Amino acid sequence: MPEPPDSAESDLESDPGPEAEHDKQGLDLAKSLAGRLKQQAAKGGIKPVKRRRRPRIDGAQISSARPDDRDPQKLTNTLSRLMRDQGWEVDVAVHGVMARWPTIVGREMAEHCKPESYEDTVLTVRTSSTAWATQLKLLAPDLVRRLNTELGDGTVTRVNVQGPHTPSWRKGPRTIRGGRGPRDTYG
Repeated sequence: MPEPPDSAESDLESDPGPEAEHDKQGLDLAKSLAGRLKQQAAKGGIKPVKRRRRPRIDGAQISSARPDDRDPQKLTNTLSRLMRDQGWEVDVAVHGVMARWPTIVGREMAEHCKPESYEDTVLTVRTSSTAWATQLKLLAPDLVRRLNTELGDGTVTRVNVQGPHTPSWRKGPRTIRGGRGPRDTYG
């Protein structure tokens, strides 16, 4: 009785060799499709696909072939975007003006008048004496005009001038309205 063939030998016998032919029907179909595509391309019916480049963003650094938000960015661009998104542009500009106060109002006036706060287009300035407060009140329209040229029109609408801090005569929780302070007790 002949021995059954080894399983490895039977696999080799069933595998077609490199000379094995392809399915004629599939090969004919592929050739006909390729011919039709060639004809349509020759007639102008099919145009090659062109890749479009994304426009380059000015000021953005690019770390790969295409710009992306994940790429490293310049610090000025990032801070500008953060200030714009948070609505801090005016506040930062006003603080910059406060830092340049002596150059805007002059050295002598800057020694006696200091900006304290900025809220709702009103700049509050504290003076060292009532005389300087009066002087600044007279110059307030010019100051508003100068600040608006530096910061943008309508940023400062009014300058609130406050005199120096004065001592309070109020002692204790109880006071009398209309009283003249400690002089009132001397009778």
